[in-house]
Amino acid sequence: MNCLSNQEIILRWKDEPAPLLGILQEFHDRDGYLSEQVLREIAKTLKTPVADLFGTVTFYHHFSREPGGLEAPRVCTGPICRMHGSDDLLKSLEGASPMPCSGRCDQPIPVLRGRETLVGLPGSDLERKPSLRPPVLPNNMEECVFVDIRDPRRASLEGYLSSGGYDALKIAIELGSEGLIKLVDDSGLAGRGGAGFPTGRKWKAVADAAGGPKTVVCNADEGEPGCFKDRCIMDYDPHALVEGMVLAGYAAGATRGFIYLRYEYPETEEVLADAIREAYEKKFLGQDILGADFAFDLYLRRGAGAYICGEETSLLNSLEGKHPFPRNRPPYPVTNGYEDLPTVVNNVETLASVPPIVRNGAHWYQNLGIGDQGGTKIISLSGDIVRPGNYEVPLGFSLMELIEDLAGGCVLGRSVQAVTMAGLSGGFLAGEDLEVTLDEPSIRAKGSFLGAGGIMVFDDTRDMVEVAFQAMEFFAHESCGKCFPCRIGTQRLSERLAGTAGPSDLQQWLDEVIDLGKTMTETSACGLGMAAPLISSSLLKYFPECVSHHVTG
Repeated sequence: MNCLSNQEIILRWKDEPAPLLGILQEFHDRDGYLSEQVLREIAKTLKTPVADLFGTVTFYHHFSREPGGLEAPRVCTGPICRMHGSDDLLKSLEGASPMPCSGRCDQPIPVLRGRETLVGLPGSDLERKPSLRPPVLPNNMEECVFVDIRDPRRASLEGYLSSGGYDALKIAIELGSEGLIKLVDDSGLAGRGGAGFPTGRKWKAVADAAGGPKTVVCNADEGEPGCFKDRCIMDYDPHALVEGMVLAGYAAGATRGFIYLRYEYPETEEVLADAIREAYEKKFLGQDILGADFAFDLYLRRGAGAYICGEETSLLNSLEGKHPFPRNRPPYPVTNGYEDLPTVVNNVETLASVPPIVRNGAHWYQNLGIGDQGGTKIISLSGDIVRPGNYEVPLGFSLMELIEDLAGGCVLGRSVQAVTMAGLSGGFLAGEDLEVTLDEPSIRAKGSFLGAGGIMVFDDTRDMVEVAFQAMEFFAHESCGKCFPCRIGTQRLSERLAGTAGPSDLQQWLDEVIDLGKTMTETSACGLGMAAPLISSSLLKYFPECVSHHVTG
């Protein structure tokens, strides 16, 4: 039990990098909520306006302002969990409240209580369950990130070292920072969190930027519904992430790094903290790493629940203790990131891909793809599917081959009606457009995108207007409110998909929905407002009869 006084806690964190989230989390864990007295003491000591601090704290979902809030159950009401009865589970648990998708779509229904995740369906007992390991793929499918993750020893430093762990760091120091950047650039590795920016180019931009200290930030917020791959990597291969961050730091000339971990992964925080401690003990972190003139310190910070913090500039504001609104760009984080200094922001999958690429070479990684596509992509597959889970497949792999052959097809012999792409952000694919390959050129040709690689499957029994409403309701709830096209547009689209507002004339209804989507896409400040209309536009594209029945009855 934490017996430190309020001031002792604040002062212990005060001179640490990115202190505010750490201070708030420690008080939240100690007291079970954040009291007004505590917030006023924090504001006074950190010289932060009280109103700003209250506004920041109340922006996050999981910081409770009422006694006992930490231990009150929070039930996932994401799209997949609602398909499995989360609304009923929510009603059955005393004092429970809903929370957005919490990243366990392969293991519904998650319930957060205190610092643990419990899983269960309505009518069953809630129990702790470890993350699912990736299914074993056919022998002819070579993996990059997942190749050793099924080894039960892999999460420990000893297990990681036994299969080549930290060898990439030794190779990189021999290559030098420029040689490392060239190798990663030649591999074609691009951001696996959704944006797809070339990793080597990003590292070089930070290396060439003026100012310092430079920073590496791992975006481990993974808040996109239907995405849960990063949790699997961090739970079972945490040293791959640590090594990837040290490699990024060496390439970019950064001396410090942060892992920004989503709140809904409390068990993962413990795994990462152990891995970081082990890496320091063996001199893979800290000063004079591997005897080279290179120092890199790594810090773990846990978010507090906000989808918008998956956007890199919102994440940076959150890390700095500011209100987590997206920043205007330019300037970009490579020149003006954390503390307005050059910063690499990569996601977990991207960073965990780097060590095997360095060990095996750029040509090896390029050859893992199919045709003109180089490398692999981890797909989080969930919904009406026999074997939900994470699948690392070659870029260019067939979507339907993944669903039908690797994942066993739809449950109960049903057929695929639609899938969502990029979690929810890519909208729906259906009909003949399901015959795509898993790469950006193929999917963008259909008006969607692969993004972070979350795919939810809906069989032919699902009401797609209802699915679309739930998706838009999520975006409306998670809009940060900074820009009115997103703030108002998501609400108006939710109302029309719910049938609570809008004209009863079909053509007028369609005109309104199309106009709302166009305005949001062209004028929203960040990707949330630009992506949300893909839900409504793809619904109109693939399910016009369902929409007509919804509007006219």
